[in-house]
Amino acid sequence: MNILITGGVGYFGRAFTNHLLENGLAKKIVIFSRDEAKQAAMRQNFPNGMPFEDMVKQAASLDMWGFDLANPPDWPTLRKYGMQPTSCTGGGMNFNDGIIRPELHDSIEKQLGDLIDQCAQGGCPNIIGIGGQLRGMSKEKAADNAVLFFNRIKARLEDKNVMLVTEVVNTRNDDPALGRTDQMMNHTEYGVEIMKRVGSPKVKILCDVYHMQIMDGDIARRIRENYQWIGHFHTGGVPGRHELDETQEINYRYVAHVIADLGYTGFVAHEYRPSEGRDHFASLKQAVEIMRV
Repeated sequence: MNILITGGVGYFGRAFTNHLLENGLAKKIVIFSRDEAKQAAMRQNFPNGMPFEDMVKQAASLDMWGFDLANPPDWPTLRKYGMQPTSCTGGGMNFNDGIIRPELHDSIEKQLGDLIDQCAQGGCPNIIGIGGQLRGMSKEKAADNAVLFFNRIKARLEDKNVMLVTEVVNTRNDDPALGRTDQMMNHTEYGVEIMKRVGSPKVKILCDVYHMQIMDGDIARRIRENYQWIGHFHTGGVPGRHELDETQEINYRYVAHVIADLGYTGFVAHEYRPSEGRDHFASLKQAVEIMRV
């Protein structure tokens, strides 16, 4: 029996296809579906204090692929509901002291190496990289130090098929929920030039569209021109980092089409926080629908 599936990238489509293959029910399966970004949730999308397993259940019910910023203790719960960790954090990096500190390179390399191995074994494709605060260091020196570190770790990333995606953040907001003070990686082109110098398919930038709008703007052109060096996406409304709808200034539906038209099949993770008084599940469902093209 030959089967044509139109769609197939959502939770049901994946489960149905696996059922057919595992039970020998089809001689040939053809899946006709436009490539699309796979969407992930974050804890920020849910009420404070909500059990993580309940978050995962709700995200799975919306055919989302997984959770971002999900560290190894979270992975068994995600697998229980057919989801995956789409990125994790750690590896000795933090927003105060990141990869631009040569005196920390040995320590970070050791901790990050261990995390890379965990990700390879546990099916987590991305690790969030952090540049760190400049604290008087020149941007030129920070870039040189970042390249130095990336060149030390890139072979291990490539060997284990894990990507280090360093986030480009905004430095215009001091509130850590909205921005990051004094970070070295705060403009798209600056980050991209560093990645070009490293030249690895497993060392790229994390394009947070919220941060990009605040620091650089011109979102569609920047994504198109720098797509080769973007490994992961985050979303959030501007201003306020709330929902992706008409209450904020970014046309996320258009952004979704831009990303899809480039053939991107990686992950788009939602980092918005629900506005006060709004139903968190309705907001998440709306975000998924806006970005699904």
